[in-house]
Amino acid sequence: MSRGDRENGAASDTGAEAELHAEQLDRSKPVLGSVQQELSAVSEEEFLRTYDAGDYERPSVTVDMLVFTIRSEEQENYRKLAEPELGLLLIRRGGHPYLGQWALPGGFVSMQESLEDAARRELQTETGLDDIYLEQLYTWGDVGRDPRTRVISCSYMALVDSSELELEAGDDASEASWFRVEQRLIEEKRHIHEHGLVTERRLQLMLSNETEQLSAIVETKEQVQGRVRSSSLSLLQAHGIAFDHAKIIHYALERLRAKIEYTDIAFNLMPEKFTLTALQKVYEIISGKKLLAAAFRRKMADWVIETGEYASSAGHRPSRLYRLNPEREVI
Repeated sequence: MSRGDRENGAASDTGAEAELHAEQLDRSKPVLGSVQQELSAVSEEEFLRTYDAGDYERPSVTVDMLVFTIRSEEQENYRKLAEPELGLLLIRRGGHPYLGQWALPGGFVSMQESLEDAARRELQTETGLDDIYLEQLYTWGDVGRDPRTRVISCSYMALVDSSELELEAGDDASEASWFRVEQRLIEEKRHIHEHGLVTERRLQLMLSNETEQLSAIVETKEQVQGRVRSSSLSLLQAHGIAFDHAKIIHYALERLRAKIEYTDIAFNLMPEKFTLTALQKVYEIISGKKLLAAAFRRKMADWVIETGEYASSAGHRPSRLYRLNPEREVI
């Protein structure tokens, strides 16, 4: 066969394939058209009236609240300032599952409320407050995270000045308590391979109050492959912390640490008037790093304004009181 014959044959094949494809499209048009005609014959009101939500399985939806505050332990030495610490509100479960273990306050979302409405309802129930900082964090939907049924949970972070709090355990809780929050890095591994970089970190979460010691170990994995970055978070073990709430607490701590670097979020943990020393201590507690006073004051120069008032206490020199600058541009 000559080159011309081969080219003519290939052209004929291509033409035949195109005709076959067009014929298949023509045959599908009546089917699509009939479906559209059936739908157009039914009004939306009629469709909704006969719609049965039971045709599909639906997971339950909950909200989990991470309520952080700064609490101070009184010192025996009156010349030494009270030592502040980051506190997290937990409730002891009064029923199954995880009876007697500690969990984040929260509850199921009703059919008549939004996620944020449910979060604010739970917040008001547990703390007596409803006008405080609230931020949606993440949605948790691992299969099997709740032994009762399929549950998807939306987590919220609230920051509050401890002097405004009134604790009250919710309906399914036998007790509510503030826990001191600590976290430390146990192990970090970095793997470089031909496709990119993988960083694995194991961290221990420690929560404690006057009588309880809770702990958990979580593992984070970050992978960079070309321009694509992905991450995962796993709960390796938990002692006394219900459900997967240790993962949620870790995630909230990471978010809080990141946001204090470029927003005024930390001021929600302060009273209306405060000293720069107290504010610096809050930043150090959250970041886990010691800060130079001079550098911190330069950073805060545009964030705060003087009130013209002073704070005084036994054994200490009077300190200037500041408040958040409301005219500072917020990111």
